[in-house]
Amino acid sequence: MNRIDAKFKELKEKGVPAFIPFITAGDPSLDATKELILEFDRRGADMIELGVPYSDPIADGPVIQSSYYRALSSGIKFSDILELVKDVRKESQIPIVSMISQSILFKYGHKEFVKNAAKAGLDGATIPDLPIEEAEDIIETGKVEDFKVACFIAPTTTDDRVDLIVKKSQGFLYYISVVGITGSKNELNKEITTNIQKIKKATSLPVALGFGISTPEQARMAGRIADGVIVGSAIVREIEKHINQDCSVLVDKVGEFVGELVTSTKNQN
Repeated sequence: MNRIDAKFKELKEKGVPAFIPFITAGDPSLDATKELILEFDRRGADMIELGVPYSDPIADGPVIQSSYYRALSSGIKFSDILELVKDVRKESQIPIVSMISQSILFKYGHKEFVKNAAKAGLDGATIPDLPIEEAEDIIETGKVEDFKVACFIAPTTTDDRVDLIVKKSQGFLYYISVVGITGSKNELNKEITTNIQKIKKATSLPVALGFGISTPEQARMAGRIADGVIVGSAIVREIEKHINQDCSVLVDKVGEFVGELVTSTKNQN
């Protein structure tokens, strides 16, 4: 069983949501990324969303864009990220999902990407700029390799497209909490609960909520309505705060913040 499916099955039996931190591969270094993944695992994170740096991201706000720039400035290549995942797999079996642009995949090749990613130890991918109508090739290859392609649903997605997306998505559905780019928001939209309940009636797949969740209290609220809580910009901002400190200090400080988010997500009292 794919690690994503196994984790959501385990958490469903426990009656708790997944906490899924996002970080950019190579920010501030590949060694730091590895240590952050292992630290998040120790702190109780259930899954990792690992951003593949890209020069022209379409869904990411300034915080994550800056992290991509820092990683790309060091000369990071996708092959380096695959080696990083292989290295992590020597010490951890936490599910890892890559967030990657279709522009990278187009050059790389969908089938080649899935095969190499699965071989390295990646469990799936989110591809924010790949329309569901053009995802058949990578989804079918994913089925062969047991590699999950998790699709996005936005507040503006029409009912017809929701029906199509839930039929095609694998592993989980990524529900975007806001219209716009990633980044911290002051509060969660009140329509989120209604929209997620509507999606759950159409599928048995877990629904993870992301975009705009930045505080422990928001993570707690998100965990009450979704099967998974994804936090990105707030964690990347925490990395940026400690970027000039020793790697061990950075990992510890960011780990403390993620630990608080994990605790809040799991504590639904």
